[in-house]
Parts: sequence; structure tokens; C-alpha cells
Amino acid sequence: MSSRTLGLVTLSLVLGLGAAWMANSWLDARLNASPDDNLQNVVVATTEIPFGQMVEAQQVTVVRMPKGTVPDDSFAEPEKVVGKIATFSMLRGDILREARLAEHLGGSTLASLIETDKRAVTVRVDDVVGVGGFLLPGNRVDVLATKRVGNGNDSESKTILEDLRVLAVDQTASTDKTQPVVVRAVTLEMTGEEAEVLVKAQSEGKLQLALRNPLDNQKKPEPTVAAAEPAVPVATPAPAPVKRVVRRRSGGSGVTIIRGTDVEVTKVQI
Repeated sequence: MSSRTLGLVTLSLVLGLGAAWMANSWLDARLNASPDDNLQNVVVATTEIPFGQMVEAQQVTVVRMPKGTVPDDSFAEPEKVVGKIATFSMLRGDILREARLAEHLGGSTLASLIETDKRAVTVRVDDVVGVGGFLLPGNRVDVLATKRVGNGNDSESKTILEDLRVLAVDQTASTDKTQPVVVRAVTLEMTGEEAEVLVKAQSEGKLQLALRNPLDNQKKPEPTVAAAEPAVPVATPAPAPVKRVVRRRSGGSGVTIIRGTDVEVTKVQI
């Protein structure tokens, strides 16, 4: 073998080994590359999660999303959401957020849906009071009270509570139905003071529920009581001086006039 041939073979081997080393280094760099710092893990729903249902492991998964598009109260690990109660209905692909989940600390699922400063009160209803069966969990209602006035047959009605959330109808806290259902009891969420008003009105007369539009969250303004103006003192007029007339006949005729503490004697010719 000539020296020229040997040089070409050696050069080919060197170039081949160099190409193999570069390819191996590129492949290792791709396999061991760290994740992009602009992305983060986010827990999303893989199926629909109804209102009031406990989140299960097979209902969620983890995806990577840009940090700027992820809500601050989202979750990065599925273990942090499994076992919580959904306070809003969630669709497939929705991001699970802390504001839409509640801790299940034992007891009934309904208890986990109540806000910390609210109470749940159940009202017995019929098909009329229950808005013809179109009352479902998650709706907002007003409460009207009717009671008799006086000894006659007259009655009056007024709205005693506004914008209350329906937690459950009968024993159902899910909103997966859209058809009218005749219910016998409705559980409403309200404050302690509102609960006292409701119980009192229920004992005095009848209650009626009025279904609200979900976009209407306006309440009637509270009646303002005008501040009482201070009483203006009324000046008491001074008593008129007492005027007494005394007639005397001693050595002549005269009249004594007394005005308060002043005494005046006047002679009178007869």
C-alpha cells in the first residue's frame, strides 16, 4: 500500500470518528436538556367535573403552559386537588383553581360548599314556591314573605331577602339537570342575621321564592332614616303683672292699684 493510500484511509477514519462524536454529543445534549424556564406545570380537568363533586385522580392531568397565562391560584401537582370539592362546574380542559375548590373536612359534601361566614338553611316548598320546578343548585333567588294584616282578610307581601344562592334542592347539589323537577325542600346560603329573618317570617306567614337572572346582582338600597333635627326651645312668655284694685274709704275716697310689686294710690273724687 502506498503512502498516499494510507494517508487517505487515516484521514477518513479521523473524519468518521469526529462526525460520530459530534452526533453523539448533540444527541446527549437534546436528551439531557433542561425544561424551558418559561413554562410551568398546571393541573387541568380531563373530563367534566360537576358542581359539588369530589375531584378524583382520573379526572385531572398535568400540562405545561407559559407562565404568563397561568392563574396565580392554580395547582402544579394533582395530589393537591384530589379529594377537594368543586364549588363550580368545570369542563374538560379547564384549569383547576383554588377559588373553585373547597376542602372536604368530613361530614356532608354540602357543608364544604358553604362559605366560612355563611349558613345553610332549608325551606320547605311546593311546586309553586319552587318556581315551577325550574329551581336548581347554583341559582340565585329572592325571598318574599306574605302575612295577614289586622283582623280582616287583608294581607301584605314584601321582599325580605335578596340574592341568595341555592345550595341544593331536596338532596341534590348537582346542576347536571336542566329539566324542571318538582322539589319539596330548598337549601339556601345566607348569613346568620338573614337566617333569623327567614325563620321569623316563616312562622308568621307564607314564603315565596323569586328566581333571579344570574347576571343580576343588584339589591334594593337600604331605606335611609333622616336624622332627627334638634328641638328648638320655645320661649315661655313672662306672666303678665297681676293687677289688683282695692277701694278704701278712710278720710276720703281713694283707689290702691297693685302691679306686681308696685303699689300706687290714686285719689278719686266722688
